[in-house]
Amino acid sequence: MGTNLERSPRTLLVCERSSLLDDKNRLSAQVEQQHFNHKVTVLLPECDSAPSQLDVALKSFQSFYLIRKLPLYELLNKDFLQAAVCQGGVFGLSYKTRIEEDNCVFLLPNGRLCLSLDKDSYELLGVEGKAWKSKLPRYVITVDMTLGERGYQRLLTGLTSRLPLKMDFLLSCHSGGGAVLQPLLSRYDWSEHTPKVRSQTLTQLPCPALLTSDLQSYDPFSLLEWLGAVAADVSCDNKSGSFLSSLAYPEPTNTTAQSLSLSVCGLLLPRDILALIQELRRYLERPHSMSWVAMTVHGFIDNLHAHGGPFYTLVLFQDQTYCLHMATPTT
Repeated sequence: MGTNLERSPRTLLVCERSSLLDDKNRLSAQVEQQHFNHKVTVLLPECDSAPSQLDVALKSFQSFYLIRKLPLYELLNKDFLQAAVCQGGVFGLSYKTRIEEDNCVFLLPNGRLCLSLDKDSYELLGVEGKAWKSKLPRYVITVDMTLGERGYQRLLTGLTSRLPLKMDFLLSCHSGGGAVLQPLLSRYDWSEHTPKVRSQTLTQLPCPALLTSDLQSYDPFSLLEWLGAVAADVSCDNKSGSFLSSLAYPEPTNTTAQSLSLSVCGLLLPRDILALIQELRRYLERPHSMSWVAMTVHGFIDNLHAHGGPFYTLVLFQDQTYCLHMATPTT
């Protein structure tokens, strides 16, 4: 069941409630739609240390590679593409490029290559695309490189002759598929990176009343506001006047003695996030004084393929129900 709640003229907050016990729930599909994830944060109320299985799940996120000055035509190599798709897909995006100012490139696991180009680069490349709304004229080109269509050949010709772009590029693939990247790694400067895991113990954390009494009736806006304040280490005590917000914040009535905030940061694959969700589900099957956990996933901001918006928040409850909060731009 989904609910649309509009807070501002530009943003629509979609709240979808369902159950992990329902075979028709769409949680896995929705997680997999956001290909490029930068950070995952988990909040465990009334917890002072991460259970070993949860710690393992966080440290099991797939490593990724940074390739320096990669010529983009390398991504169109047919042997590379075929191997990538057979291994479950390669995820890639240009590194430290700004979507509204720089040329940006995204490689999707289904074999599609997407380019966001400024007007001059678009005209020079000579491949048909679509205009994209931004402050400056920009165009988006999407080519399915697995079909061998004419667009693929035109893109290959353009990137090897008319517009030989080189970019620092992040690449990752599922466990066991690292051999797909070896030909690229053998020819260019690269470094391997492991997602960074951090934990922080939070003491005397004020908690909104509805999250401790009526778990299914909390206000989504207040929840996201509170989680944002916790993540930013901003005081949530209204009486002190230090909670800076234009939104209404519910007076906290409960204080958790100790809570745990866990995060992992890098180029994070949807499959690893789904594995983490399963561990959170098992964690909630144990008896707790607090019967919920919250997980926020931040996508790369400069990304054409964020699922609705640059982040989503999942609240899991002990009875296996959940609420998924997604911010989407209004049209």
